[in-house]
Amino acid sequence: MSTPYLELLAREASAVEFEGPIIQARAAGADAATIERLEQAKVEALKVRALLKRRARREAELSALYDTAGDLAALRDLDAVLEAIVHRARQLLATDIAYMTLHDPERGDTYMRVTDGSISAKFRALRLAMGAGLGGLVAQTAVPYSTADYFADARFRHKEHIDDAVKEEGLVAILGVPLRLGQRVIGVLMAANRSARPFHQEEVSLLASLAAHAAVAIDNARLLQETRNALEELSAAHRTAREHGEAVERAALAHDRMTSLVLRGGGIEDVAAVVTDVLGGSLAVLDDLSRPITGDVGELDAGVFEAAQASRALGRTVRRGDLLIASVDVGGEPLCTLILRSDDADERILERAALVCALLLLFRRSVAEAEGRVRGELLDDLIARPGSPGLADRARRLGVDLGAPHVVVVAKHAGQRERAAFWASSQAAVRHGLAAGRGEEVVLLLPGEHAGRVAQRVAAELSASLHSPATAGAAQAGTAAPAQASAGSPAESRAQSPAESPVQSLGVAEAYQEARRCAEALIALGRAGDGASAAELGFVGLLVGDGRDVHGFVGRALGAVIDYDARRGTALTGTLAAYFGSGGSPSRTAEAMHIHVNTVTQRLDRIGTLLGDGWQEPERALEIQLALRLHRLGHTSTQESVGPDPI
Repeated sequence: MSTPYLELLAREASAVEFEGPIIQARAAGADAATIERLEQAKVEALKVRALLKRRARREAELSALYDTAGDLAALRDLDAVLEAIVHRARQLLATDIAYMTLHDPERGDTYMRVTDGSISAKFRALRLAMGAGLGGLVAQTAVPYSTADYFADARFRHKEHIDDAVKEEGLVAILGVPLRLGQRVIGVLMAANRSARPFHQEEVSLLASLAAHAAVAIDNARLLQETRNALEELSAAHRTAREHGEAVERAALAHDRMTSLVLRGGGIEDVAAVVTDVLGGSLAVLDDLSRPITGDVGELDAGVFEAAQASRALGRTVRRGDLLIASVDVGGEPLCTLILRSDDADERILERAALVCALLLLFRRSVAEAEGRVRGELLDDLIARPGSPGLADRARRLGVDLGAPHVVVVAKHAGQRERAAFWASSQAAVRHGLAAGRGEEVVLLLPGEHAGRVAQRVAAELSASLHSPATAGAAQAGTAAPAQASAGSPAESRAQSPAESPVQSLGVAEAYQEARRCAEALIALGRAGDGASAAELGFVGLLVGDGRDVHGFVGRALGAVIDYDARRGTALTGTLAAYFGSGGSPSRTAEAMHIHVNTVTQRLDRIGTLLGDGWQEPERALEIQLALRLHRLGHTSTQESVGPDPI
């Protein structure tokens, strides 16, 4: 090789400059042999030049791969790794765009993960099924594919949505190589041009080498991220365990303080003070009727009581807004509810406090039941054996002064005997009275002078405690009580107030009988759940009060009809009640009793024969209607009864 060509190779001259020595030789008149030697030297020089350029390009590529490997190794964030891979691929192959799809194991396809140089939103959101398009084919076969003109290449399974996205991006030439981890393809790395361009084998090898580095980097980044996540989870678990341990220790210390208070004779107020001292905030303790025992947290809506019910069902604290609610029940019935107003508090401490309060209330209930048995035995003796010796002394030991004015209350209820008995016993203990129970009624002897007011209060509170109607009758004992009017009309008797009525003294036994009749009269009059004494029952009160001949009154007013029904098995009494209930209309009576109107007329004629003329006159009709109502009471209205069983 001649010296001119060596100089050209040394300074990396362009291919055109290698024609210079030949042109100069021809201009100097060189012979044909010289020109031929120069031509051969030029060809050899150009081969050397091409070899040097390929080696230089390969050196540059290897250097770039080395730099890329170093860059990828330094990256720790997966997104940063993927973006670096795609950007470097675009730079190394000098393409318009580079992008990467990753395998989605859940859907079984590949999705566009990172792009560099893309301008189409549809292309960036593209998903490729296995075998669909160039990228899907590479992912399916794990073999590199390239095309100089994608749309003219029939090797690929063209899909409309893929072709639309490729057209919108303006791509023509595409090269794709698999991202492989062992035998598993995790994605495809692709480079593309917006004009026709063949991809040489060196470029395919270069992109494949980059993909190999990229796959390892992706896996390393994934493993690193998983390690970080595991460390974070372990750290969080450690913090949670530590916090849980601290919370358990705090709860145990608080429980020890509350237990120590109870052993020293402390009450619910002392327990509440410990809770607020440990947890802060404000605390209220409610009893089984949701009445405050201690504390105040402001107005409570229905949602709070629903949360208390949920707390009892779940056996744990329930949060509602800034309120923590812990409620305890016994046998399905609420016992106590603790409501703490606090933004952040340990629920365990509140739950333990609720249990301690529940135990205190159960202890109080046991004491009250024991005391109630003693009080019940005394009340039983006062009613059944009023002349027994030592009654006053026994009452004095229980804090009851039998010489003071008292009210006897008989409250009738349906079911829940134990709950009603406990309520009555608690009331007697709190109000320094006596209580007993038998069957479906409870009896109370309470200090006071206003029998009607006491009966109303007992009916309301016992109904609330039982969640079902309780009907209470009352009578005064040991002091003035309403007596039967000696003169005047029934209307005048009703208009006269209890304070103005003539009075007589009643013993406990007599007052019990009158209170019981009042309760039965309320039920017969359709006033279940109400409370009253004889004074509040008007004309009925004059009849059911002590010494009234109810049977005689009913017999005089309605006896003939009742006896006729008893002898003949007829329903004249019921017809008469329906007749008055329908406003004296035979047709409405027939409709109400589901019989023919002629039958009603025949029965009314028979009633008229039995009761005599004038039975429908206003005053006579009033007595008959009253007798009908009293007849519903049955013979128990005037029967004597033994005293109630003690609680």
